[in-house]
Amino acid sequence: MAFETIDLTIEGPIATIKLNRPQAMNAFTHVMRDDVCAALDETDADDNVRAVIFTGAGRGFCAGADLSLGAETFNAVSQAKEAGELDDSDPRWRDSGGVMNLRIWASEKPVIAAINGPAVGIGATMLLPMDVRFAVRDTKMAYPFSRRGIAWDGAASWFLPRIVGVPTAMDWALSGRTFKTEEAHEAGLIKALYDSKDELLDAAKAYATELAETTAPVSVAVMRQMAWRMLGPVTPMDAHRIESKAILHAGMSPDAAEGVMSFLEKRPPDFPLKTSTDMPPWYPFWDEEEY
Repeated sequence: MAFETIDLTIEGPIATIKLNRPQAMNAFTHVMRDDVCAALDETDADDNVRAVIFTGAGRGFCAGADLSLGAETFNAVSQAKEAGELDDSDPRWRDSGGVMNLRIWASEKPVIAAINGPAVGIGATMLLPMDVRFAVRDTKMAYPFSRRGIAWDGAASWFLPRIVGVPTAMDWALSGRTFKTEEAHEAGLIKALYDSKDELLDAAKAYATELAETTAPVSVAVMRQMAWRMLGPVTPMDAHRIESKAILHAGMSPDAAEGVMSFLEKRPPDFPLKTSTDMPPWYPFWDEEEY
């Protein structure tokens, strides 16, 4: 499938989604939202893909929303309001960044960020539903929504406090200040920093390759969703119930047999189960919410 604002390349078990509007520092548009969602549909459907890397073309990762398109969006809202036709619960007014981030969150494959340059606004919030984040040193990041008179997007008010804690999330969000990837690394948002873009991509690919060569795809898919969706319950009992079902069914699976035997025989595993056909009977363990 051809895309207008991104490049999707698949090399062996690794898919790379490159935001590709370098002339605009990969600024986010509604078309980019649709392209990213469609690309993730492709990677989920391809059992050969075991991990997805996001990065940016040119000097930046993503400079935020394309402000000219943003103005058009707000103009449309104003026109609907003036006509007495504005219903803020209408799905057509959904936050585009949130739509994209929820799709990233729902990925069946682990998602790795390779932050090759500035990540601002939606460029910073889209990192949050990804699982592991690597970055180039001395790179600017910001959640500048308070300085633009708006509010944060991409479901960041749910993701960011859970990843870095409430005090850091409030500092970054309320101040809207620019900070560097070194500070994000210290706060736990970024796993590791690198001196160059080449080193960054090599590290992201090495991490993705290790996942592909050593882990079971069904295990990764279900554990990813278990981790994210267990952030809400008040007590650990919900997690215990789901984990009891998970370990019961997994223990009877050929993946478990392969995992044990490959360990005992000191050889690389060859897990037979596929996410497209072999997800366990208890999955999904949630009711999908409507907007």
